[in-house]
Amino acid sequence: METKGTIIVDGITIPIENEKNVLELIRKADIELPTFCYHSHLSTYGACRLCISDVDGMGIQATCSLPPRDGMVVKTNTQEVRQIRKVNLELLLANHDISCPSCSRSNNCKLQDLTRRLGVDKIRFKKTDKVAPIDNHSWSIIHDPNKCVLCGDCVRVCKEIQSVGAIDFVGRGAKTTVAPAFLKSLNDVECVYCGQCVSVCPVGALVPKPETEQVWDAINDPDKYVVAQMAPAVRVALGEGFGMEPGSISTGHIVAALKRIGIDQVYDTSFAADLTVFEEATEFIQRKINGENLPQFTSCCPSWVKFTEQYYPELLPNLSTCKSPQQMFGSVAREILPKILGIRPDQLVIVSIMPCTAKKFEAKREEFIHDGIADVDHVLTTEGLGRMIHETGINFRKLTPESFDLPMGFKTGAGVIFGNTGGVSEAVLRFAYEKLTGEQLLQNDFKEVRGMEGIRTVAIELAGVKIKLGIAHGLANARALCEQIIAGKSDYDLIEVMSCPGGCIAGGGQPVSFEPNFREKRIAALYSVDKQLQLHKAQENPYVKELYQTTLGEIGSPKAHELLHTHYRGRKRITDQQITIRNTEHPKIEVCVCVGTNCFVKGSQELLRQLIKYVSDNKLSDIVGFEGQEEMVDVKATFCFERCDRGPVARVNQQVIEKASYDKVVAVLDKEIARIGSAINAMKV
Repeated sequence: METKGTIIVDGITIPIENEKNVLELIRKADIELPTFCYHSHLSTYGACRLCISDVDGMGIQATCSLPPRDGMVVKTNTQEVRQIRKVNLELLLANHDISCPSCSRSNNCKLQDLTRRLGVDKIRFKKTDKVAPIDNHSWSIIHDPNKCVLCGDCVRVCKEIQSVGAIDFVGRGAKTTVAPAFLKSLNDVECVYCGQCVSVCPVGALVPKPETEQVWDAINDPDKYVVAQMAPAVRVALGEGFGMEPGSISTGHIVAALKRIGIDQVYDTSFAADLTVFEEATEFIQRKINGENLPQFTSCCPSWVKFTEQYYPELLPNLSTCKSPQQMFGSVAREILPKILGIRPDQLVIVSIMPCTAKKFEAKREEFIHDGIADVDHVLTTEGLGRMIHETGINFRKLTPESFDLPMGFKTGAGVIFGNTGGVSEAVLRFAYEKLTGEQLLQNDFKEVRGMEGIRTVAIELAGVKIKLGIAHGLANARALCEQIIAGKSDYDLIEVMSCPGGCIAGGGQPVSFEPNFREKRIAALYSVDKQLQLHKAQENPYVKELYQTTLGEIGSPKAHELLHTHYRGRKRITDQQITIRNTEHPKIEVCVCVGTNCFVKGSQELLRQLIKYVSDNKLSDIVGFEGQEEMVDVKATFCFERCDRGPVARVNQQVIEKASYDKVVAVLDKEIARIGSAINAMKV
């Protein structure tokens, strides 16, 4: 129901136009109340108590959780309100590791900003003396709980936007902290490394893991030839770290900066995105014609791929076999650049500049490492490159723009819009239209796939072929589509998934922005780049065509599959975690049953119960031939064998049993008991 009326904020009358809380109305009055824990796209938490105001008849209230009512009178800066805000901020500072000069968020920290704004120049409360270990085991994200102010932003974005819940509040009272399940590292739980926790963290408790020193080492090694690829979304965000507006296009400045710091050649990941269109669109057309493994999911986003591996391994056959543009670039560069550049293959160092923290994890996947050499050596985030440029002292805004190097620096607008949600779908449609109709596409824009709705559905007919597209950004929305498919309630043909809201433009490695419309500005900028280019369809890229003629052969050829395609597998959500049921002191046999989600819904809990009863009923003497044999067997619940599509899964010692039933497991268990029992009896003789 729409709320109407007005409220008075510091003497200014503000109309109520369906705002959900008083804080939004205060901002309409051009008053920026301080807040840590409020994000309009997340649930209201009200933890920091910094957005308080004095409301007539109600006293001091947190405005983020207060619904507006007609006639409210709000005062935002009374003496009492200002004092309470300062006290609350001091309490946050007392619980925070103040190592500001060395913190990577020092130039963009909400805590520092509010400390200056509110005039807090001393902390009157005793500082906490706890020192928690820093988690830096993940390739993607560093978690420093000592800097955490318990605002809960990371917890809510992980649960509400991504439906993962890899981190949560642990403990009570003064011992409360934010941590992964079982107090494990982010590297050992179901974190998909999307970095949205980094994007909303107001301090430096969660930051991208840097690889700048490794890149500097490569640049300074005279025997190495360092090349860089830059993702589309980087060019519309890096400038923010140098005082430019969100959405400012700084492509030429970035290329110039990379060459100034010592990169030998600078290429564009959009080239590989064009290449992806060739392979992925052709794969989709073949699947559509044959009616196989539909809907086809895009596979450009490594967080989405890991999410599928963990939660929906039965849908992995629906995932496109195409590598992401980053990994396509790496494998093609390894194949062609040594000859083009006149260097040895072992001299080539490939650096990616990415808006994404998950790309760091992707580059280290075993699928993309061959003979000990990774397709991509190092991944710098956008903010990581910004710090390297700052370190050199280069005046970024005064650089003379330079162009990408050929051949892998040439791209079309189709590759550039990959950075936006809906961009991959639009690029594929620009290709599929001409492929299916045999006609030239004159109007390149498919605006029906654009937008910021979490799930968008588009029906298109091309040459009599009806195609239903789904576009989702945010993994909670992707989960909803997956559930529809598993329930048989979906008739999509192609589904594009991006983990980050808005797409790569809002990746976890981008400069953190607290401006409300920064996503929309970056999205508009990428479409503007598309418009400024002469070519807008991947099939128009002459250097991609040349690559097929000289190296790859036909689209989907064996060589193309070798360099551009891969396969994924089910993945553990939590590593090295078992629950011992019987706790036998010296077991000879270990029986493990997976109780992860996929196996659980397929009956693993009942299987575990039956096996415990079988072992505990002391019937094993008939098999072995002496008393007390049940103490030979230990029964454990585990979380994954990474075979989720073949569950339930059990293991008896080293033998893994897929689609395990009680009878199948008992048969294997009896044989193992008999084998060990015979060995024990032989020793007695």
